[in-house]
Amino acid sequence: MDVFRTDRIRNVVLLGHGGSGKTTLAEAMAYLAGMTNRLGRVEDGNTLSDYDKEEIKRKFSISTSLIPVPWNKVKVNILDTPGYFDFVGEVEEAVGAADAAIIVVSGKAGVQVGTHKAWKMCEKYKLPRMIFVTDMDVDEVSYRKVVEELTEAYGKRIAPLHFPIREDGKFVGYVNVVKQAGRRYIDKAGKEPCDIPEYLNEYLEKYHDILMESVAETSEEFMDRYFEGDEFSVAEVSAALATNVQDASIVPVCMGSPINLRGVSNLLDDICGYFPSPDKRSCNGISQKTNEIFEANYDFAKAKSAYVWKTIVDPFLGKYSLIKVCSGVIKSDDTLYNVEKGTEERLNKLYILEGSKPVEVPELHAGDIGAIAKLNSVQTGDSLATKANPILYPKTLISVPYTYKRYKAVKKGDEDKISQALARMASEDKTLRIVNDGANRQSLLYGIGDQHLDIVVNKLKDRYKVDIELSKPKVPFRETIRKNSDVEGKHKKQSGGHGQYGHVKMRFEPSGEMETPYIFEQVVVGGAVPKNYFPAVEKGLQECVLKGPLAAYPVVGVKATLYDGSYHPVDSSEMAFKMATILAFKKGFMDASPVLLEPIVSMKVTVPDKYTGDVMGDLNKRRGRVLGMNPDHEGNTIIEADVPLLEIYGYSTDLRSMTGGTGEFAYEFARYEQAPNDIQAKEIEARASKLDGAEE
Repeated sequence: MDVFRTDRIRNVVLLGHGGSGKTTLAEAMAYLAGMTNRLGRVEDGNTLSDYDKEEIKRKFSISTSLIPVPWNKVKVNILDTPGYFDFVGEVEEAVGAADAAIIVVSGKAGVQVGTHKAWKMCEKYKLPRMIFVTDMDVDEVSYRKVVEELTEAYGKRIAPLHFPIREDGKFVGYVNVVKQAGRRYIDKAGKEPCDIPEYLNEYLEKYHDILMESVAETSEEFMDRYFEGDEFSVAEVSAALATNVQDASIVPVCMGSPINLRGVSNLLDDICGYFPSPDKRSCNGISQKTNEIFEANYDFAKAKSAYVWKTIVDPFLGKYSLIKVCSGVIKSDDTLYNVEKGTEERLNKLYILEGSKPVEVPELHAGDIGAIAKLNSVQTGDSLATKANPILYPKTLISVPYTYKRYKAVKKGDEDKISQALARMASEDKTLRIVNDGANRQSLLYGIGDQHLDIVVNKLKDRYKVDIELSKPKVPFRETIRKNSDVEGKHKKQSGGHGQYGHVKMRFEPSGEMETPYIFEQVVVGGAVPKNYFPAVEKGLQECVLKGPLAAYPVVGVKATLYDGSYHPVDSSEMAFKMATILAFKKGFMDASPVLLEPIVSMKVTVPDKYTGDVMGDLNKRRGRVLGMNPDHEGNTIIEADVPLLEIYGYSTDLRSMTGGTGEFAYEFARYEQAPNDIQAKEIEARASKLDGAEE
């Protein structure tokens, strides 16, 4: 592929609800641009962008893929993103790298939850956008209804540029609202002028008025002309549209049927004509030498710098760091400085990726998106620059994963392979987290939702040939005491030769310090227990608090006071005093009204107002205490509640089904609280086998 200058590059992300047709649209663009000689289909598993085994099997996108489409001497870098919410991290990375967005809406399904999420993301990143309505080949699809839904949701910014012409239920052409002219489709992307059917004139008038009103608002001169009844020329309308689309004050709506290649060439023309090249967008980093803001702004004349927005780690393809060049021109023989890690990396080759196929290029200009292979120290979010001019760019904010499950190797001995494979997958997927919960002897896998975690299991099996099984995680309960006790522990053994003798008298009471397992004090007088055995007593306590005598959970908030005891000049030893302490602790703990504490999380649930009642009722069932409700001024309510961690397993799936996918939640650990008696009894019974020292 040729090298493209910054002004001839468009970076466009495809967004929308799962199943709305993003991958089919990307495939049609690639085919029309001559990149493929056959039109792939998602159903047949042969599209350019869905190349992963899991994507082919499930028939939907799981990760973002890049397709650089050459069109009218412009390179359109298409970022095809997943529509399912479990893969939101992929979408966030792509949106961070894009300069504009196409929100794909299925004509059959209309405006869906994923449409609103895509719009919200564009607003957050201030992305210019267009909406493309698919499925126009389906007779019962009403384009007008979709436009009305969009206008109702997003107001006067919505401006249809085309609408369909149908004959005998077939999609045969379209009306161009800017030119007020009809076009009939011939061959795969061709079209010829045609008359506008009589019944469509009222829509043309309506949509043309909407467009002219929007154009008039771009300047005072246009506004005066509009009120005087003056007509704008096609060139004036196009120029005004380009300005308005770039600041997102107008969102054009186009339509077509990618599966029949209809409407796709128009969309590519509009992308080239209305969307900004990267140099029209701002991009700032911090110079590490001067600590001042470096305005890169995708200027090819400035010092070279880039941002790694995504990593692909594939056992067959190898590792690729996908970069967006923020300034300068990066060449294949450059040496770049990893500003984050302080290491230098020599580039061997530069690539652009056509789906899974790397294509070598000699250089990448500012604003372009490409890939570098085998950069070992480089991770997603790193900044690359020259050592003389190190620039650090802000990292893209990625959603935090809150759904988690426990995982175990199916085959003993696979643990190392599994942890290496998961580490690779986590470097590729920033919403995947691996946590080793030592206190509960479990390994945890965090993801965005259950489907996300299922796919991780399948990828481990397919890519890395290792098997794991997922199960419900153990909740990290804690044990403590509510009252005081006074006990003694004596360890005495005589077995020929030296015996063992240790004797302690101890008081146990709540310390009030729930952050610390125990506080140890000695108030021994008269040398009843010699000072050199105090550390042995403390060692006994350290061992006991790891696994409490109630249900083998870690102990917190206990104060232990050694006040008396006795020793034998020959038979006493550190080991004997440690054993005596263990006996005293077990008895003293159980005599001091022991209780189980459960972790409580502070939770924020954001839901559209109409679902507030359902969500509140569900939180009550989960023993949640609602602390407050606040509007977010976007039609949502933010519910704040304290909920026991035990009750939020599976919450992600339940919240989605309650709110049709619109609800979102986040939580963080707040504190420990005494668990209700029934839960304590159940837990103590379930853990009885752990008390005799058996491992889990």
